[in-house]
Amino acid sequence: MIRRLVSTAAAALLLGGCTQSAAPVVTPASFDTPSQWPTTEQAIASLTNAYLRLTLEAGTHEAEYVDAYYGPPELRERAVARPRSRAALEGEARAMVLVIDNLLQQPDLAARSPEPDYSDRRRLLALRGMLVAAETRLKMIGGERFRFADEARGQFGVEVTTRPLSDFDAILARLDTLIPGDGPLAARVDAFNERYVIPADRLRPVFDAAIAECRRRTMAHMTLPEGESFTMAFVTDKPWSGYNYYLGNYQSRIEINTDLPIRISRAVDLGCHEGYPGHHVLNLMVESRMARGGATANGRPGAPWIEYTVNPLYSPTSVLSEGSANYGIDLAFPGPERLAFERDVLYPLAGLDPSTAEAFWRVQQATEALGGARLTIARMYLDGEIDRARAVELTQRYLLLSPARAEQSVGFTDHYRSYVLNYGWGKDLVRQYIERGQPDDATRWRRMEHILSEPTLPTDLMAP
Repeated sequence: MIRRLVSTAAAALLLGGCTQSAAPVVTPASFDTPSQWPTTEQAIASLTNAYLRLTLEAGTHEAEYVDAYYGPPELRERAVARPRSRAALEGEARAMVLVIDNLLQQPDLAARSPEPDYSDRRRLLALRGMLVAAETRLKMIGGERFRFADEARGQFGVEVTTRPLSDFDAILARLDTLIPGDGPLAARVDAFNERYVIPADRLRPVFDAAIAECRRRTMAHMTLPEGESFTMAFVTDKPWSGYNYYLGNYQSRIEINTDLPIRISRAVDLGCHEGYPGHHVLNLMVESRMARGGATANGRPGAPWIEYTVNPLYSPTSVLSEGSANYGIDLAFPGPERLAFERDVLYPLAGLDPSTAEAFWRVQQATEALGGARLTIARMYLDGEIDRARAVELTQRYLLLSPARAEQSVGFTDHYRSYVLNYGWGKDLVRQYIERGQPDDATRWRRMEHILSEPTLPTDLMAP
């Protein structure tokens, strides 16, 4: 007999009345008597309905909590009309984790079982990670603050270590030789990069061409749902450089921030990251393969996995979302192929001199290796080791940014806090998984598709 973890009354209060359909309500007490255990199907139906409502109600306590939702509109309307308190939602998330822990001990789902149902087990483990993140985020909404490592563990399910800034000094020395001259290196690099700004009146054709090529390269390896598409808009006054708003039904709205001049390298970066094979493709895969019909043990589509109709911003999936979107740039444009495309196609569209493309590309390759410094600075700043002025100063020095761009970078950390880890650290995690064993191109794309279309946690990519 599995011991009771919370009282029946408390669990019923937390989990009762939260189902979308007639699924039985499952509480930790449901596991007290083996003969009365709910079926796996009943338990998952209860949990996923409860999770969906919890997430939508949490969105009433923080405007950006729900990044995307494309489930039944009446569920969101109900959540907005009658949301529970932040504390009640936090308690429900905690209770649901206990339910899942009990459920995972059932014979057909236990890891020690000779033939566990891996599809249901992975689905429940993914849901558990989302609920731990929900509990953590709800605590933060209530004013609780964590150290960077604890915040990362709670919201994203990862153990993050950072490198000392001195590790990046050798890269700075190399860049000093690439761009010689007087004055601070950051100022020299920024002045060099400013030669490669896309004129405002050419942004649309350059981005259209870049995204079209990102899409063409992605579709050569992945089958996308029929009718998928996106709209693109240029916006201002945002804390980010680009954003994908997934609308459901295989449609996205991609926004590009023009607060600061956009350099030619950002066209492919954002085209891949926000579009193909990045966020747009990930959302297509999630909707088509999970939200509309989850995989079953025999590999055939099953009933919809409704928990995937909502995407909370702060969760373990964000590590994979941002990490795969960043890695997708290198996957779609391996080696010198990116340089060739930018030089031969994008530079003429932008009115830039193609003969200088290789010099700019070399500098971009070198500065990319400084990305880990951003995470170190963010950790130091959020943990109170340095103040904001020092964070801006170090960002200028180690990321080689102008004062305005350094302010924008630290402003992102102010707003999103430990979310910053998902870009560089997440990319490294995805790269290590996809490139394990020196695979061929087809295998790399197949592994990418696996990350995008199955219930996956960051820890799944760390397994040997």
